[in-house]
Amino acid sequence: MKRFLFPAFIFFFAACGNPEGPSPGSGGGQMPPALVTLATVETRELVEWEEFTGRVEPTEMVELKPRVSGYITAVRFEAGEFVEEGEILFTIDQRAFETRLRAATAEVARARAIATAAKSEFARVQELLSARALAPEQAEMRESIHLQAEAALEAALAAEHSAAIEMEHTEVRAPISGRISRAITTPGNFVSAGMTLLTTIVTTDPVYVYTDIDENSLLRLQALQRDGGLYVDEQGRVPVEVQLSNESRFDHRGFIESFDNRLDAGTGSMVLRCEFPNRDGRLMPGLFARVRLPMTTRYPALLIDERSVLTDQANKFVLGVDEQNLSVYKPVVLGPSIEGKRIVRKGLSAGERIIINGMARLPQPGMPVEPVEADSGDSPEKVANAAASGTEKEAAGL
Repeated sequence: MKRFLFPAFIFFFAACGNPEGPSPGSGGGQMPPALVTLATVETRELVEWEEFTGRVEPTEMVELKPRVSGYITAVRFEAGEFVEEGEILFTIDQRAFETRLRAATAEVARARAIATAAKSEFARVQELLSARALAPEQAEMRESIHLQAEAALEAALAAEHSAAIEMEHTEVRAPISGRISRAITTPGNFVSAGMTLLTTIVTTDPVYVYTDIDENSLLRLQALQRDGGLYVDEQGRVPVEVQLSNESRFDHRGFIESFDNRLDAGTGSMVLRCEFPNRDGRLMPGLFARVRLPMTTRYPALLIDERSVLTDQANKFVLGVDEQNLSVYKPVVLGPSIEGKRIVRKGLSAGERIIINGMARLPQPGMPVEPVEADSGDSPEKVANAAASGTEKEAAGL
């Protein structure tokens, strides 16, 4: 039995000691280069903008109140419509004011008749004095009566004018053109002169946007203005852009209209007023808005894809590729984002190649890569799928 088992053990150990396949030193166990997508660092002339919060307000707003007291008899507008300056909006009961006007007109007629008679009497004074038919004291009396009649006529005319103004104010007209609110006081209600709120009117084109800018931003703008590097439009005005809460872009463009005259010591900010055209009425007074201001002069900036930015603890970095197609660690100092790109302040040069896809397959810098340019027709998804497929095959031993 031992003679038969011994050759079998020898054959088994010989088979185990001579495995098929390449030896460990032949290089067959090394990882293949990782597929990555490359892009070059872009250079573009641009202006950096900063965002602030603001509110849309009308350039003019009127709280409409009556100038005479009385009962409202008619409302002549629809809530929310656009009204023109001078348009009649409310009517106050005119009967009492019409009576006062008629009485004042009659008083003017009486005073004019008295003044006319006194003037005629005074006109004959010189003739009567020459004929010695009138004493000097009587002449002075006629002159006094004439002057008193003229004064009474002026007082009557003033009273008539006041009555006419009150009669005119029974028709409450729009003092400005704009969009009107609802009728707060309706027909049948008594209103007091200068007290009762009837409605409000706001202008819609143009509109103001108020925003608070912090002290550092204000000092930066002042420094740019002193150095002549402040970004302005064709009319020499500082442009401003606005985005509403339901919008994804800053489509509304205006300009800085004025600054406040002092900095608020409590908040450390200053109120800035911007003016925007609003022909379509989208900038409704009271809306919240994001305000974007130019905070630099126009300069050539370095831009990279947002996908290339990685974080190493508190530091930002990107992975570049050298001439041997090895990944290179490159720490960077970044600026704000612009149109899906990121401004690079420091750490890169124009034209350098950086990895924008496939970084997750590189455990550390210095690894070999198989680069694919971003504009070569291979999308990042295609490269990622190809790399994932290669990794699965390697794990399966194929």
